[in-house]
Amino acid sequence: MINWADQVVLVTGGTGTFGNRLVEIMLRDFHPKQLIIYSRDELKQHDMRTRGYQHETMRYVIGDVRDLDRLKQSFRGVDVVFHAAALKQVLACENNPMEAVLTNVIGAKNVIDAAQDTGIKTVINISSDKAVNPVNLYGATKMVADKLFVQANANSEPGQTRFGCVRYGNVVGSRGSVVPLFVRQRKSGELPITDSRMTRFWITSEQGVRFAIQCVEQMSGGEIFVPKIPSTSIVDLAKAIAPDAKLNVVGIRPGEKLHEVLISEDEARSTIELDNMFVVQPQDDWWSESGWEQQGKALPDGFRYASDTNPDWLDIDQIREIIAPFEAANLEGTLI
Repeated sequence: MINWADQVVLVTGGTGTFGNRLVEIMLRDFHPKQLIIYSRDELKQHDMRTRGYQHETMRYVIGDVRDLDRLKQSFRGVDVVFHAAALKQVLACENNPMEAVLTNVIGAKNVIDAAQDTGIKTVINISSDKAVNPVNLYGATKMVADKLFVQANANSEPGQTRFGCVRYGNVVGSRGSVVPLFVRQRKSGELPITDSRMTRFWITSEQGVRFAIQCVEQMSGGEIFVPKIPSTSIVDLAKAIAPDAKLNVVGIRPGEKLHEVLISEDEARSTIELDNMFVVQPQDDWWSESGWEQQGKALPDGFRYASDTNPDWLDIDQIREIIAPFEAANLEGTLI
């Protein structure tokens, strides 16, 4: 276990959905020695401060993950890094491919290099279900980032920086997600859905952050951690938010999948199943016995963890229960 009271924690992309919730949970429950928000948007940092995130242990740093020198400056004295900075909008990445590569791939490489050069203990990369069998550029860049973080452990001697990844599905109410869009549009009496067959994995920001913290405490270095989370259909989600609205099928957008996958059949061969998560282990020669086999069990041949075949589903009442806090807080359009 980690004594968080002795740790200096830094989160890249710290003003995003993950960063906001991480700060809230860290300050409330873990009380780190220092908590550093690293991001490139001064306005979002100002907004965080005005919402009350001004604890004496907090420090805000303006910087871009594309800037290796700035990362090295900011990483000095840091123990744990949560790497959440990324360009995440699928369409924006499709239309601006080099910008996505520079932030999501080169930025990941810079975080790795800076962490190794400054002696960071642990770095966890916040990945995405879209990194598995990617069909869009965002997913492809996240897949490359995952590979970089896993393989970085091959260049770290025992006792040096450990790198791992957390991979999960859509975050309920995150910026740019469909939940705030449906909440805003339900007054019109009509909701646009891409395809009535579409399914997605769902997780709350609180669950995602707590899972990432748990993985930092448990990782050996090189794992991709996947939580067991429920699926929902886009139709049930729309009915939960606006039961009387007309649903207009508008068609799948460029780079969009009908269903998402968190563990592919190929990855499943090196994956261990535990009660609340899966651990995808590296298939490289440098990976040594980690003990995961003793804690869980291997997956059967042909296993695939996908949103359409997931045994765990949310019904309409459960969806309403999850999204109720966002509606009660009246955070339409800026849900975190």
